[in-house]
Amino acid sequence: MYIDVRAHRPRGLTPRRDVGMYAYERVLERAGLGPVAGVDEAGRGACAGPLVVAAVILGPERRRRIEGLADSKLLTAARRERLYEEITTTALAWHALVIPCQEIDRIGLHRCNIAGMRRALAALRVLPGYVLTDGFPVPGINAPTLPVPKGDRVAACVAAASIVAKVTRDRIMTGLHERYPMYGFGVHKGYVTRAHATALEEHGPCPEHRLSFVNVARVATTEAGPKNGASEAGEIDWEASHYEDTADQADVA
Repeated sequence: MYIDVRAHRPRGLTPRRDVGMYAYERVLERAGLGPVAGVDEAGRGACAGPLVVAAVILGPERRRRIEGLADSKLLTAARRERLYEEITTTALAWHALVIPCQEIDRIGLHRCNIAGMRRALAALRVLPGYVLTDGFPVPGINAPTLPVPKGDRVAACVAAASIVAKVTRDRIMTGLHERYPMYGFGVHKGYVTRAHATALEEHGPCPEHRLSFVNVARVATTEAGPKNGASEAGEIDWEASHYEDTADQADVA
C-alpha cells in the first residue's frame, strides 16, 4: 500500500523555499529543536596553512536577520569582512578553531576536520539543540544532526560558519605572507595555483606547507635541507598563541 508521506507531515515543519536561507532554522525552532548551530570549514583543499573550523548559532531570525548570507566562496573579500563583523557581533554564539598543518600531517585531513567540528561545537557558549553540517555527517556530536547538501548555500547558520572560517583563515594566511612572501600566500591563501606551484618548485616547502599532500611531498623529497628559515625539526617559528582556539573574538589573526 502506498502512503503519501507528505500528507502526514506536521504543518509548518517543512522547509519552504520562499523563506530562503533561514528555512531550516525556522522549521527546527518551531519543532522545539533550537537553537540551531551550523558548522563548516575553510582550507580543506589548500596545501599550505591551517584548517579552520567554525560553528555559529545565529540570533532568532525574526528579531535579527543578517542580509546577504551566502557561501563564503561566492562573496567578495570585502563583503565577507563586513558579514564577519556582523555575524560575530550579533550571533548568539560562535567559535573558530584553528588546526595547524602539523596536526593535519600527523592524523590526516578528514580526521582533523571531523574532530575540529566536534571541538568547535563543544566550545560554543550556548548548547545547540540541533546541528546542521555542510554535506557530510559528523559522528560524536551531543545533539541531533543533519548533513545538508550545499549547506553553506541553503542554511543561514552554515553560511555564517563558512564566512567565519574563511575570514579567520584568510587573515592567518595574510600574516603568513609577510613571513614567507616568496609563496604569495596573501593572494592564493595556500591553495594550489600555478603561481603557488612554481614558487613551491623554486623555493621548496616552508614549515606551513602540508607534507602529507602529494604535490608538497614530491618537492620535499628533492630538497637537500631546510630552506627559507625552516628549522631542521620542522617546527613553526612563531608564538603558539597564533594557533589557539578563538571564541567570541572579533580579531583572531
